Amino acid sequence: MTSATVWTFSRSHPEKRGGAIVRHEVDAVADDRLDELDDAALVDLSLADRSGAFDLIVARHRQRVYQLCYRFVGNHEDASDLAQDVFVRAFRGLRGFRGHSSIGTWLYRIGVNVCLNRVSAKTLVTEELGARQHVDAHTESPADRMLKQERAVRVRAAIARLPRKQRATLVLRIYHELSHQEIAEVLGSSVGAVKANFFHALANLKRQLGDQGL
Repeated sequence: MTSATVWTFSRSHPEKRGGAIVRHEVDAVADDRLDELDDAALVDLSLADRSGAFDLIVARHRQRVYQLCYRFVGNHEDASDLAQDVFVRAFRGLRGFRGHSSIGTWLYRIGVNVCLNRVSAKTLVTEELGARQHVDAHTESPADRMLKQERAVRVRAAIARLPRKQRATLVLRIYHELSHQEIAEVLGSSVGAVKANFFHALANLKRQLGDQGL
């Protein structure tokens, strides 16, 4: 099998990641074997206009990006639109990806910015994540299910009223289980600032929800 050397360039200069020029050796694999490559190789192939490479990046990260967007808007249609916008922006700005973080972290960063810029704190959030999935009626009574859904709506509405950085920090920490360091990379802030935002976000939620809790 022949081997193709793919260089990553930023206009007229080789792409630099972490202070060193990156050179990926990528086999000239068939389309049905692209999924064997890691994200870094797929980024390089996308920049080299290899058909299907960016589609695989989308396929690998689509669900997590959608879930991130959903946590800001609370309904399937808007979350799908926002997720699509995230990948359009990522595709257009792929040459700006420097590889200092993972492609997943970079997509989260774009997603948070898209959501914070387009979602109002007054956005009505009512639809349960996974509401379209099958629910076993035998595991939960209708009354219990209704109370659980009502409580979830109140929690999401309270989150929507948080200041921007607090809202983003809480969503990434609680729902996506990112570490403080990972959140700092996504938000472009310090770990100390992330911890402070998370602390204040929880305090604000407790004030809003009273005895209902988070």
